[in-house]
Amino acid sequence: MSGFTLTALRWWHIEDLLPIEAELFGEEAWTAAMFWSELANGTWYRVAVEDGTVLGYGGVAINGEEAWINNIAVRASQQRRGIGAALLTELVAHAVQNRTQTLALEVAVDNGPAQRMYERFGFDGVAVRKGYYQPSNTDALVMIKDMSSESEA
Repeated sequence: MSGFTLTALRWWHIEDLLPIEAELFGEEAWTAAMFWSELANGTWYRVAVEDGTVLGYGGVAINGEEAWINNIAVRASQQRRGIGAALLTELVAHAVQNRTQTLALEVAVDNGPAQRMYERFGFDGVAVRKGYYQPSNTDALVMIKDMSSESEA
């Protein structure tokens, strides 16, 4: 990591996430209310910040032995700096600390760079959800990481 730090997502960050959502996801962007709901429901979020600017964010929801990465997003202008990998590292570590057995996520089938990053972290594609992303009707690849071989460091 160079130049950015990872910290807990706080309510005052939410407005900074919306332009990133709009840039990356267009009509499928999450709203402020969706992020507020995530925080209220206990989803664990991290944000990457540099010089007071939010560069990216990611969240993981844990339910017993299962965990689900709800989103990871990095400003287009800041991609390929290791921010997504740094966020994913922290989300995986949080899942390990909570003794989850499986960690899952969905990624657009046409998002090859993200899929390759997830594969580097041990995620395997296991299914396709047809028309998952709306209104674009884009399919989602479901990827799962078996956490049984992970151990708390």
